[in-house]
Amino acid sequence: MAAEEGTVRLDTWIWSVRLTKTRSQAAAACRAGHARLNGERVKPAHAVQAGDEVRLFHAGRERIVEVSRLVRKRVGPPVAAECYVDNSPPPPPTVAVLDIPVRDRGTGRPTKRDRRELDQLRGDIGQR
Repeated sequence: MAAEEGTVRLDTWIWSVRLTKTRSQAAAACRAGHARLNGERVKPAHAVQAGDEVRLFHAGRERIVEVSRLVRKRVGPPVAAECYVDNSPPPPPTVAVLDIPVRDRGTGRPTKRDRRELDQLRGDIGQR
C-alpha cells in the first residue's frame, strides 16, 4: 500500500492522495501548468519526494500541500489525509442563492392579492 522509499510520479501521487478524481485529470493539470512542485511547473512524470511542496489549482480552488508520505496506489480518505500536510487557504464562502418565486406559465396576470404576496416575499413595502 505505501512506499516509504524512493520517488513517485507527480500525477500518480496527486491522484493517489485524492486531490483529483482521476489520474488523467492530475496529468492534465500538470500539463496545463496548474500543478507546481516546489514553485516550478513540471511534467506529470516528475518525481515527488517526501518534504516537497505541491500546489494544485483544481475545481476552482488552490490546494497547497506538503508531501509527508509517498503512495503509489490510490488509498482511502483517512490514509490519504496522513500522506500530506494541508497548508491550503480556506475555501471561499459559498453564496446563498435565494429562492425566487416563479409563476406558472399561462396563469395570466397576477391578482392584487398575488402582487401583495410577491411584494412581501421580495421585501418591498408596497408604498408607491
